[in-house]
Amino acid sequence: MPKTKTKTVPYDVADQLRTPEEMAAYLDAWLAEAPDDAPGIARALGDIARAKGMTQVARDAGLSRESLYKALSENGNPSFATVLKVARALGLRLHAEAA
Repeated sequence: MPKTKTKTVPYDVADQLRTPEEMAAYLDAWLAEAPDDAPGIARALGDIARAKGMTQVARDAGLSRESLYKALSENGNPSFATVLKVARALGLRLHAEAA
């Protein structure tokens, strides 16, 4: 019996984030499940930004595309001001509730 090769492709969550509701739910899940994981939450914002189009998000946030990639990368450490600009550019609002 001949062996068939299975082709694999890297999984990219940004490919699954198609609607504003899915994007908001994804970020909300990060905030709920890993509220102390600042790098993970920044990466989640990066995933959403890639899903929407990094160039447009950078433009809407008033940042360069390169600085946005760097800030939202695995080793990035965006300022809170940057997080707020990106969230606004993504059409997302952060909210608080009593713990």
